Amino acid sequence: MLGLLVIIVASWALLRFIEKKNIEVLGAIPNLNRLSQFVIGFFIIAVIVLINIYIETIVLKVEWELSTIDYNTIFNAFVYHLRSALTEDLVFRGAILYILIQKIGATKAVWLSAVVFGVYHWFSYGILGERIVLLAYVFVVTGFTGFVWAYTFHKTKSIMLGLGFHLGYNLIMSLFFESQPFGELIMSQTSKVDLIGWNEFYYSMFRGLFPPTLTLLFVKQYLKKGYL
Repeated sequence: MLGLLVIIVASWALLRFIEKKNIEVLGAIPNLNRLSQFVIGFFIIAVIVLINIYIETIVLKVEWELSTIDYNTIFNAFVYHLRSALTEDLVFRGAILYILIQKIGATKAVWLSAVVFGVYHWFSYGILGERIVLLAYVFVVTGFTGFVWAYTFHKTKSIMLGLGFHLGYNLIMSLFFESQPFGELIMSQTSKVDLIGWNEFYYSMFRGLFPPTLTLLFVKQYLKKGYL
């Protein structure tokens, strides 16, 4: 929590002294419209992730087992992922991205944010010393995801929709898959088929790029209709 407070103060200072703006330009202060964007983002990505899990169940013939459900643990997981997502969004899609958009333009700023977000996950996943194939995969998947969320921030002028995407993705994944500090909160895999060779590569790319691709299509469609 202290780290999040430091990031908020640093964001205020950067905006105040570089752009002469208030932190309000990040669209982080809740109001009815922004809260609705947050909720929409959360439920849209939840549906997308659940579809992705369903496809994985079919393709890999996954067998699931119901875990012992602890609602207190699920609530703690929600709080943890909300704090984590907000921290990352303020760093990668907050004051620095806003300033970069003003200085170098939206296109370059969004792509730069995506690249940095992809590289960041080499460190957060602890895979810096792994094979180049794994590094490239993580960079492409998380970088493209970061691009979609940065694009969303730019277009909506608020971090709230992207925050809903971010929280929803992390939380729903933790309900079904191993993760630290919370994982397999409602279901766990007991068996599945292992793909090999190019089949494994193709499916891994699909599994990683399917959620951000659908998310981007959703954002573009709703921007087009003026709902956001």
